[in-house]
This record gives sequence, structure tokens and C-alpha cells, in this order.
Amino acid sequence: MMETLEGAELCFPHLLNTSCRKPMLSFSEGVITYILLSSISVLTVALNLLVIISISHYRQLHTPTNLLLLSLAVSDFLVGLLVMPVEILPIGACWLLGDVMCVVKYVVTLTISSASIGNMVLISVDRYVAICDPLRYPTKVTLRRVKLSVCLCWICSVFYSGIALIDSFRQPGRHNSCHGECVILINYAMGTVDFVVAFIGPITVLIVLYMRVFVVAVSQARAMRSHIVSVTLQPSGTGTAKKSELKAARTLGVVVAVFLACLFPYYCMYLTGQETMISASFVSFDIWLFNINSCLNPVIYAFFYPWFRKTIKLIVTLQILQPDSCEAHIL
Repeated sequence: MMETLEGAELCFPHLLNTSCRKPMLSFSEGVITYILLSSISVLTVALNLLVIISISHYRQLHTPTNLLLLSLAVSDFLVGLLVMPVEILPIGACWLLGDVMCVVKYVVTLTISSASIGNMVLISVDRYVAICDPLRYPTKVTLRRVKLSVCLCWICSVFYSGIALIDSFRQPGRHNSCHGECVILINYAMGTVDFVVAFIGPITVLIVLYMRVFVVAVSQARAMRSHIVSVTLQPSGTGTAKKSELKAARTLGVVVAVFLACLFPYYCMYLTGQETMISASFVSFDIWLFNINSCLNPVIYAFFYPWFRKTIKLIVTLQILQPDSCEAHIL
């Protein structure tokens, strides 16, 4: 009888000596955790799907900047659709998908997070050129070049995640202490490389470019206020950025600031100078803070972008199904 009870607490009752024990969670704690995290996941998918539909459907939104936002929304959508649900499943349970799928889980997660970081860097470069060199922006930043940059961003993300976890692919599950566990080890060397490549490098680029954008935007805003008449009569093709460009720079600046705030706690673990063990069997605050950023981005769009609020209304009211709705005036 005692053996049966002990076996009932194991992930794999038939493996009495090597099976992990099921995590012990109270009923109320488990229900509240599931409801909270599941709600965040569903909200992340729904909001980013609205962004994807909006930019993809309405031709007026087919601009280089919005294409970068579309790529970012796709990565955020995948976080809500693939990463978050898999993070929720092991709570109060065991990893039952096998060692290979455990590694695949982390490869997918690292690919999506790397793509998000790359998209943020591309967005900062786009705003830098739009604000600091508006005359040559239409020739420098074209839809074709942006599409190529987005494709390279995702390809490099897949390649980087594969290289980072190649040892785990060679010996899946070698760091598991028992059956029913999903654990990978980030050694000090790989952790240092990831910290520099995926955190220090992008942060440096983002801060430098946005500091430059901020200085130029402030000076141009002052010039427009002091010379409003001359600016109004100024012909197109001048060296002053449009008011919409300045607003877009501020909005994307907020997106980047929130992104960095959510990213920092996750990469703080690399500052300990030790090997990092990542497990799927418990809720990690820093990882979920990183994931929650994917839910916050479309919320920021809703507050700062009138076109997003307008497209949400058109989608919810099913006006998007009307003939030639893609030609609707959004901006």
C-alpha cells in the first residue's frame, strides 16, 4: 500500500528509482497560477494577432517602419502561442514530452527571443535614419531592404540558438537528475557570449541610437514651435523630420524602454559568473517578465498609435470583411 502511494507521487510510477516526484502545489495556488498565466498567454496572442492583421491587411500601413513592427508582433505572437503555454504546462506536473522536445523547447524560445531583440535593433536603426537623415530616408530604407533585414534577423536567430544549444542536442537530457525533468545547462562561456551578443551589444546600440534620436527630435520640435509658419510653408523634401516621425520615435522609444526593463532581470543571472541551470518545472519570475513584454507591446501601440485603435474597431466590427476594405483610409 505504501509503495502504491509513493508511486502515485512519481512522474513515471513504473520507474520507482529514476522518476522525478510531482511538484507539490496547493489546489488554490495551482488554480490561481494557471488562470493568471493562461490569461496572459491568451491576451498576448489576441493583441499581437490584431497587430499582424492590421498591418498585413491595410495597404496604407505597408511602410518600412510598420513592417518592422509586424516582425516584432510575429515574434510576440509566437511567444504567446508557443512559449507561454509550454511554460505553463509543467507547473504542478512533470515534463512528459521527452528529452529531445525539451531541447527543442529551449531552441524555439531562444530563437524567438533573439528575433525580438534583433527587431528592436532594426527599429532603432529605422528611427535613427528617419529622424537624423530624413532627406535620404526614402532611398536608404526601402521595403525591399527592410524585408531582407527581417529575413536575415530570423535566420541569424535560428542559427544562433542552434549554436548556443548544440551541446544539449548532442546529449539530450544529460543534465536531468531524474525522468520527468526538463533541464539545460548554460555554461559560463556560453552564458558570457549570450550576455554580450544578446544583451550588452543590442543595449549599447539601442541607447546610443535613441540618445542621438532624442537630441535631434528635441531640437527639431523646438525649431517647429519657434518657426511654425515657415515650417508650414516649407516644401516637401526639406531636412526636417515630419511630426508623425517624431511621434513614432517617442512611441518606439517607450517600446524599447519597456523591452529593456523586462529583459534586464533575465540576463542578470549571467552576472554571477557561474553556470546557469534552467528548468521547466517551476515558474521563473525573470523568464515570465521577459515573456510579459510580448503582451505589453501591442498595449503600448493602442495608447500611442491612433491607427491601431482604428484598425481594432474595424476588425472587431467585421468591417474588415467588406470588399476593398484593404484600401480604407487608416492614417
